[in-house]
Amino acid sequence: MIKLVKNEPMYWEFLRELRNDTEVRPGFIQQEHIGEDSHQAFMEKYGDCYYICLVDNDPAGFVGVIDTDIRIATSPKYQQRGLGKFMLEKLIESHPNSVAKVKVANEASLRLFESCGFVRKYYILEKEED
Repeated sequence: MIKLVKNEPMYWEFLRELRNDTEVRPGFIQQEHIGEDSHQAFMEKYGDCYYICLVDNDPAGFVGVIDTDIRIATSPKYQQRGLGKFMLEKLIESHPNSVAKVKVANEASLRLFESCGFVRKYYILEKEED
């Protein structure tokens, strides 16, 4: 059974570990390792902006929106099963004006958002560090 539940402190460490996962982290714009203290402070401020996807009561991913910006990740163990689409569709029911900032090279996220009706609108270009 797949369901989306409000984020609670019992899921905070799952969220941090998933965000730091070496298979998941490259998809995010911010690449820094997230420490326990900074994550705790972030969750105290924004934890209620997130939802946790459970598969048979096992945390499998998260989705959230802060200031209309969507954040989403699925555990590598559960990828390619439609959980990202499930989470995103549920989120946009209650946050229809949300947007996604997706790295150009993140083809999986681009496909996900486009499959849910999002269109590419802007590109942000940065000079690569030497």
